Amino acid sequence: MDYSASLNAVVNLFNIDMFNKNNALQLYASAGAGVAGYKVKTATAGGTLTDYKNGETLNELVIPVGVGAKFKLSDRINLDLGWTMNYLDNDDLDGYYRGSNDKYSYAYGGLEFALGSGQKQLAWHNPVALTYDEALQAKQTANALKGDLEAQKAENQKLRGEMNDLLKDTDGDGVADKLDKCPGTPAGTVVDGSGCPLKVPAPIEKVVITEADRKVVADAIKNLEFDLGKATIRAKSYATLNRVAALLVEKNFSLKLAGHTDNTGSDALNMRLSKARAESVKAYLTSQGANASRIEATGYGESQPIASNKTASGRQQNRRVEFTLY
Repeated sequence: MDYSASLNAVVNLFNIDMFNKNNALQLYASAGAGVAGYKVKTATAGGTLTDYKNGETLNELVIPVGVGAKFKLSDRINLDLGWTMNYLDNDDLDGYYRGSNDKYSYAYGGLEFALGSGQKQLAWHNPVALTYDEALQAKQTANALKGDLEAQKAENQKLRGEMNDLLKDTDGDGVADKLDKCPGTPAGTVVDGSGCPLKVPAPIEKVVITEADRKVVADAIKNLEFDLGKATIRAKSYATLNRVAALLVEKNFSLKLAGHTDNTGSDALNMRLSKARAESVKAYLTSQGANASRIEATGYGESQPIASNKTASGRQQNRRVEFTLY
């Protein structure tokens, strides 16, 4: 054999531990193609060796196929053990004709070094283990999201219960049961803010809204606060709301309440919350004597922002109930 040269591809079969991200033992297979050059001697009947084709070097195609194992000694050094079978595209390598191509094999052992600065061998990373970890993390994330969804559903159910309890009006007079001082009034009866029948209606022919009236309303809007995520009015808002109620009673104004929210939460939840807050303000004003039939409460959710929802201050401005006298 004068020489043998080939180009081989090495394929990592698998890591021994399928769930270990970095293993220390790895099996591989190799295959390739190349050229082998050799001289042949043949034996005569008398046992004399003679050069085949006058000692000419024969160049033939060789196909090497092998298997092996690598043992990780450190991040940069491996022990490499293997065995390769070389299939020759001829039958004259050993000078004996068998009717099939010759082949030869060899075993080998050596050290393999990873070159470069600051780099580790990627061959030891196990994609099966990485995929398993990613799947496990995805499952944990899904479970966490499911828990968040269940908590949100429970919060929505609680809010719906509070809103239904707040707006319950058994006799249909426009005054919630919690604030109705005259429950069971006949259908069609005009009632005051406490739910009792009006004795002497006092309509005003012409509505005149002064700057002082607008200031009373503006102060109420500025000081209006609710419990977080609820329609419950905080006590600090009562004083300015009482002045609005007194104004409505004194001048028999009509009032439109428009509830708005920021974009936190779902559209449906924000719509319900804005409506509940507007109705909560109406219920409080009527409890202070205002005419419920002259107060309109509407919720617009997050559809009409007056500031950017990208900042905390902008979202705070968008969480509001607007008062309009007419």
